[in-house]
Amino acid sequence: MLWVKAFHIVFVASWFAGLFYLPRIFVNLAMVPAGSEAERARLLLMARKLYRFASILMGVALILGLVLWLYYGVGRGQGWMHAKLALVLAVIGYHHGCGALLKRFERGETPRSERWFRVFNEVAVLIFVAVVILVVVKPF
Repeated sequence: MLWVKAFHIVFVASWFAGLFYLPRIFVNLAMVPAGSEAERARLLLMARKLYRFASILMGVALILGLVLWLYYGVGRGQGWMHAKLALVLAVIGYHHGCGALLKRFERGETPRSERWFRVFNEVAVLIFVAVVILVVVKPF
């Protein structure tokens, strides 16, 4: 079980690293001056690759988490796990929201301001902190 737990932590941390950086790319995309097609294309390429890679990391993290929960019974029936699962659903939604924003950028739109993306970027950090506190402290 400890190997599964260790790899789950590695893949969750890696997935979140992608979610920390992808909105930073969105900030830069929102700041690209009109007519800077090469810069925009380069940032879009980076964003597409990062989103795909983060999606793979997400899949592995979720599978390992399910193994811990369903096979090993980690957190089963405990309040902190219910809260963690709610946050996992939220971060999956955040991940897919990033994908939707990326598609809008690919269509040539700038869906929000760079300031909005700076705030949006912090959402993943807050979820990550909450998940770590729930798993380590197990407050309920």
